Amino acid sequence: MGDQHQIEVGRYLGARDFVAVSQAHVMADTESLGAAGVEWLERLARLPAQERRVRIPTITDPRGTDFAAAHKLKQQPWMVDLERRAIAALEALGVLMTNTCINYQTIMPPVLGEHVAYGDTGVVIYSNSVCGARSNFEGGPSALAAGLTGRTPRYGFHLPEFRRGTLRLQVDYTPTTLNGWGALGGVIGRLAGNYWAVPVVEGIDGAPRSDQLKHFGASMASFGSIALFHLVGLTPEAGRLADVADEGLPVHRITKADADALQQSYHTDDQVDVVVFSAPQLSLYELSDLAGLCDGRRFSVPLLAVTSPQVKPDCDRMGYTARIEAAGGNVLSGMCFYQSYAREISEARGWKRLATNSAKLVNILGGYGYRPMLASMEACVDAAVNGKLVRT
Repeated sequence: MGDQHQIEVGRYLGARDFVAVSQAHVMADTESLGAAGVEWLERLARLPAQERRVRIPTITDPRGTDFAAAHKLKQQPWMVDLERRAIAALEALGVLMTNTCINYQTIMPPVLGEHVAYGDTGVVIYSNSVCGARSNFEGGPSALAAGLTGRTPRYGFHLPEFRRGTLRLQVDYTPTTLNGWGALGGVIGRLAGNYWAVPVVEGIDGAPRSDQLKHFGASMASFGSIALFHLVGLTPEAGRLADVADEGLPVHRITKADADALQQSYHTDDQVDVVVFSAPQLSLYELSDLAGLCDGRRFSVPLLAVTSPQVKPDCDRMGYTARIEAAGGNVLSGMCFYQSYAREISEARGWKRLATNSAKLVNILGGYGYRPMLASMEACVDAAVNGKLVRT
């Protein structure tokens, strides 16, 4: 299965050969797979063991549900059953059920120059840009094929020439909040506008933290299908502008007002039905901050905080889960909100007006029937208490 699929993909994309990859990351949530996709996985799982076992570490993106919370989200039994079938099939292939989109924070971050086959767009852009690894956006079958063969077609961002900057951006401020970093990423993504664009960004002060760059990259990938960016003087391939960009590249200037305008464009209502922290999954540091904001509060609307199965036990052990839940919130594990039958959840729970600090999430959820609003973590927690999002 793997060889033939990869040959066809490689021919279509003009790959000259294959490159060995050390890790694969498979997007295989059941909302995307559907019944037909799960049946395809089950057919693979019935092959002889030597024909179906992955050859390199192969991990998974978030699942479609957190089994412990499916009833709270009013997910239907058929959704849970499909999820269990997909998990059983993937496990039979030797895939590690990590169920995360933040593997670069929690599993094994790739290193400079490492070739990998990753699927989730936020994972790819962070790994390419912040880690200096080499990956394209690999669809589910392509990532699984890479796991089975240990290689992937050598095209796109596996090649040095495609990693050069195509547009130069001068930013006149440095964001301080996660939603602010996401809004800036969204502005750049819209401006760049296509998969082969490689933004080179100047003007960022200091050294951004991992969570800030996580939101920045995930939003840029969502708004513009961008797989790689460079921050001059900060990211590993861009010690100097000349390292990643040719002389004479036109300069585009971005101001704080541009990012503020993107954020305000989503503030369409003051009332809030649900608050969601997701996309990407929350790090332990984000959950620590959220727990601090929940102390002494009581929510009047549901609040969901979504993290990875690697972070959740530490969140429990350090008391963050209990503090968030004492305020009326829910800490979910191993899923991502927009990959979890979000439209059906909206209809079942009556949720339409959603507040979040994730620019990626607001960009996606409009297509699922929500009216998403982007705000800081602090403002979102206040909205969970008051049922209203204050315009800033």
